[in-house]
Amino acid sequence: MADLPFSNKAELTDIIIVDDEQIIRDSLRQLFELEGYQVHTYTSALTALDRINRQFPGIVITDINMPHMDGLSLLEQITALDSELPVILLTGYADVPMAVQAMHKGAYDFVEKPVNETLPDTVSRALEKRRLVLENRQLKDQLRQNKEPGVRILGDTPVMQEMMSLLNAVVDTPADVLIHGETGTGKELVARFLHEHSHRAQANFVALNCAAIPENLIESELFGVRKGAYTGAEEHRAGKFEFAHQGTLFLDEIEATPLSLQIKLLRVLEERKVTPVGSNEAIDLDIRIIAATKTDLLQQADLGDFRHDLYYRLNLVKVDIPPLRARKADIPLLFKHFSSIAANRFHKSLLPLDSNQLQQLISYDWPGNVRELRNTAERHVLLGTDIQLSSSATSPAFSEDLSLSEKVAFYEQSLLEDALQQTSGSVKQALEILRLPRKTFYDKMAKYGLERSRYTRGNN
Repeated sequence: MADLPFSNKAELTDIIIVDDEQIIRDSLRQLFELEGYQVHTYTSALTALDRINRQFPGIVITDINMPHMDGLSLLEQITALDSELPVILLTGYADVPMAVQAMHKGAYDFVEKPVNETLPDTVSRALEKRRLVLENRQLKDQLRQNKEPGVRILGDTPVMQEMMSLLNAVVDTPADVLIHGETGTGKELVARFLHEHSHRAQANFVALNCAAIPENLIESELFGVRKGAYTGAEEHRAGKFEFAHQGTLFLDEIEATPLSLQIKLLRVLEERKVTPVGSNEAIDLDIRIIAATKTDLLQQADLGDFRHDLYYRLNLVKVDIPPLRARKADIPLLFKHFSSIAANRFHKSLLPLDSNQLQQLISYDWPGNVRELRNTAERHVLLGTDIQLSSSATSPAFSEDLSLSEKVAFYEQSLLEDALQQTSGSVKQALEILRLPRKTFYDKMAKYGLERSRYTRGNN
């Protein structure tokens, strides 16, 4: 498994210091910056609160006696936001009852001024606790996503975890989203993930490729048309916007939208109303718009091929999908996933990869991205031939591309899938082959996104 963002190789270093005395702030900043920490100082609790949320990768050190909002009140506010964020309280005088009260309110520690050499040790332990909390939350999110029905996005590399953190942060908000990625990276998959993991999942997900619709038809496709609006319009037809009411409209290749239509599209995005062709009556919309592009829209806008105002309206939340060559450590996981699906679909045995074949997969740059990898996996399962890749593949050393833990994970997943394949999905028989406890078996299936239904043929 690839390193998580909060692993020991990326230790947390952020410290927020809140104190109304400049000499205290400056001395603490100097102390911790010399230790290599990222220090953020604030004169008041209210301004510090603006920076704190459940994702804050650090801890808080705050004085108790401050104007407007004291340290205990700040502690209460932080605990309401995130009860697992360590807060260290500072006081200018010993007060046992106050210390007891602070600890009951959830303080990580209570330190008397002037601080001594024990404070850096306390901070180090608090940051380690915070790292473990954030890492545990991330693992729980991964397990939850693997167990939930619907679209799943596979990938353990840091760039994918960063993307997933963004998706999880906006998945159930009303914000429109702009997805950017090369051809074959899975832009529609990301859009479906946002839809199916939101409260809109019970309504329609409507996808439209803007480049595939003739310019003279795209307006009626999007906005709908009223009977008699033009020759051939013999009945009312709802457009994609109306059909996606209370759901999600996915506009792929948004860069292909004609300039003449972009101003009308902007109006719909801003007003959340659509007027069908041939009608004077606007229809209210409850809708989320997800647009996707493989080009640089801002560059297109600068060239006059795309409206700047529409770009800025779409670019409220931007999701950049990394190309496959930027997350090569995910290739074995994805190849096994696609191979398993293909083996089940084609009623073929799952063919194991030898180290040379795996090295081929890792060293290739995959210009067609995940789509090309999926086609390669399906061809490998269906035809049973050697993996044929472009001659442009490079040949870095195998050990440099996959860490030991990634190789072990790939091998472990292979054993699990082989056992399920041999037993046609029988958990009982797979447990006997692998000699694993049932709970461990299910935990590992969740870890690798395996579904017994892919292999089962009537077994329990």
